[in-house]
Amino acid sequence: MTSAAKAESNRANAKASTGPKTVQGRARAARNAFRHGLSVSVVSDLGLMAEGEDLAREIAGPNATPEVQDLAWRVAQAQIDLRRVRYARHQLLARHLISDHADRIAGQKPPDTLAVIRRSGTSEEPKKFAIPSQEAKQLSALDRYERRALSRRKFAIRELDRELAACAEALS
Repeated sequence: MTSAAKAESNRANAKASTGPKTVQGRARAARNAFRHGLSVSVVSDLGLMAEGEDLAREIAGPNATPEVQDLAWRVAQAQIDLRRVRYARHQLLARHLISDHADRIAGQKPPDTLAVIRRSGTSEEPKKFAIPSQEAKQLSALDRYERRALSRRKFAIRELDRELAACAEALS
């Protein structure tokens, strides 16, 4: 059982960590999910939905049961989300590389470098690729989206495999 002092301490901590307090802060936080569009479901975008249905049909096969089709749709959704995350990461890094190259041409140094990623070059010594802290935070967020999509796909594939095995067993 929690002591009265501990309960009071928990209440005080909760009051201090309830998110932004100002109108501007709350408005900014409300827009977080729309920054890159990765939180939008595949079914919310007609183009992605059509692509998902095509992929699900390909995964399920021609004579799939409704259960297999449903599980194939879940696999397809996760795969499309994974592709979207990887594309967003590619775009972020490409934008940074282009701006970094332009800065070097102009003789300027890149701003506030916090994260450094080593990439192997053509020489024996790897080249350094510095990323400003804001882009590093965005990469971290993209990694979380990617891990979530990979996990969703893994579990959907497992369920699909179980269903396909059950269907095969029922036919034999």
